[in-house]
Amino acid sequence: MAERRLHGLQRVLGVNALFSTAYGNVGSSIYYALGLVASYALGLTPVVFIITGFIFFLTAATYAEATSMYPEAGGSSSFARRAFNEFASFFAAWAQMLNYTITIAISAFFVPHYFGSVVGWDALKTSPGDIVFGIGVVVLLSLVNVRGVKESAGVNVLLALVDFATQLLLVGVGLYLVLDVDVLIDNVSLGVAPTWKDFLVAIPVGMIAYTGIETISNMAEEAKDERKTIPAAINRVVIAVFAIYALLPIVALSALPVTRNPATGEYETLLGVAEEDGGFAGDPVLGVVQNMDLGVLAGPTEVYVGLLAATILFIATNAGIIGVSRLVYSMGLYRQVPDRLRQLHPKHGTPWIGILVFGAIACVAMLPGKAAFLGNLYAFGAMLSFTVAHVAVIALRIKKPDFDRTYRGPGNVRIRGLDLPLFAIVGGIGTGLAFLTVTVIYLDVALAGFGWLLLGLVIYPLYRRSQGLDLTTTTKVATPRPVTDHEAEYESVLVALDQSTYSPGAMATAVKVAARRRKGIHVIVPIVVPTSSPLDADLPEQELAAQEVIEQAKIQGGRRVTGHYEKVRAGQAGRLIVNEARQMSARAIVMALPPRTGTSVFGKTVETVLAERPCRVIIQHDPNEIPVARETQQSRAGRA
Repeated sequence: MAERRLHGLQRVLGVNALFSTAYGNVGSSIYYALGLVASYALGLTPVVFIITGFIFFLTAATYAEATSMYPEAGGSSSFARRAFNEFASFFAAWAQMLNYTITIAISAFFVPHYFGSVVGWDALKTSPGDIVFGIGVVVLLSLVNVRGVKESAGVNVLLALVDFATQLLLVGVGLYLVLDVDVLIDNVSLGVAPTWKDFLVAIPVGMIAYTGIETISNMAEEAKDERKTIPAAINRVVIAVFAIYALLPIVALSALPVTRNPATGEYETLLGVAEEDGGFAGDPVLGVVQNMDLGVLAGPTEVYVGLLAATILFIATNAGIIGVSRLVYSMGLYRQVPDRLRQLHPKHGTPWIGILVFGAIACVAMLPGKAAFLGNLYAFGAMLSFTVAHVAVIALRIKKPDFDRTYRGPGNVRIRGLDLPLFAIVGGIGTGLAFLTVTVIYLDVALAGFGWLLLGLVIYPLYRRSQGLDLTTTTKVATPRPVTDHEAEYESVLVALDQSTYSPGAMATAVKVAARRRKGIHVIVPIVVPTSSPLDADLPEQELAAQEVIEQAKIQGGRRVTGHYEKVRAGQAGRLIVNEARQMSARAIVMALPPRTGTSVFGKTVETVLAERPCRVIIQHDPNEIPVARETQQSRAGRA
């Protein structure tokens, strides 16, 4: 009998795809983090980014080790579940939810600043224009994700690579044109510009530059050869991010040095001064470009960088909303939040209530129009989440010392027979101290952050008790799986059908091909899942339609026909068909000719199947295709 993949997430992402997607999220934050950090650290901004880069390296090592151990979505929440219990998992997940919500808010808030610079509309760069525009971005993307309109992964990867190349180019040109070591030295007056308090605050704020570190962990269930590709992808992100965040601030402080404001007597750099006061706090990278003496290239370069930054931040906002949708669905599956929040839209199959609720919270967070507050609040949630991840890895080393760890973080010490992760210990101390710093110094951040945690600590026990569950036992909601017959035989015929239409002609061709050698026939029906939903989301209407297609094929083809449906992302149906054919050693693949309208699932996959075909491929033109809705009614009536 042929081996079949288990129903669930498709492991199709390699190192390059994981790296590109993660850098698209992490790299976007430089467009606002540079100004936020410079407003505190002034001339020591490059030093702050080096310190936070080291903490990021330690945190990335923690995520690499834990994710390679348990390649499943969830990040620190998943680590805490394995190391401790469900309550600890909820605590980490709730902190993650704050991170995602603030990521949505701060990314959307800075979109109008860059866009306004490009179109010359200054109203978008100051309050309330930036607030209204940012809220509009969140509302638009929330509605798009409720409908489940699919984003193009290829476009996102391309933009991430273009963004990385652009940042490298800016660094190279800046080092050549404006780098001045004497200016960098004169920028610093220890204890005065910046003060020690501001320098300490700048470190946790600087961690906002690494927004998206959990991205690779949350894609773990979609990574192929995950125990190797995940650590490799994380290492590439660390190298790329550190290269940019160590060098770009040096260029920025050379182009926009620290000066003393004659009116206030305070030291400042235009990187951290608000637009209404003549600074570039809302679009710091664009400010660097404007002060690099590019000559005739200045205008085109400013437009290019402004548009790229606005686009990257727009996509980062969308990535945050997608992250919210995945996280709230996962929390609902583990009964950490009311099931209503993970409820899928009956038509679009997306967790629409969770998307709208947390999208609304992001809009509320933008209302004060305080970028520094958003940055500090992100630091609160991120440092707490990272600290939980570090502690979880330490606990796993103690509780499961013999676990097969294909990746171990750098730096380990042996104490009383225990192999302890020095990177997690030092990283946990660093993130823990950063959490305490931002909490102690900023009362408004402490009130908002602890208020959020308190809200979660009220919701969680009330909901768990209403379900008759204790606070620590892991209980996962049972999700329906497709009902399938026996597996197809080796060297059988694979028939790929669309869930929306049944093709009698394609099935008849498969029967003829199989009859020659008395081979079995296996039917596969891909179901495309919206990007804003997890791949194991419940899609009852689509699943019923796919099952009806399989049942009709069994009626036409007889007892030799088996089948199953499988959920995929947009553009992955072709690869699914090819892999299925290889695993079952199919003699032939039979597909119906896709309609010219392009509405079929297979409209863009025939070329993939033909290009990578492991066997003979037959494309069947069938003018007698039957819509599944009508065929479903007929078949039910016949069975009645």
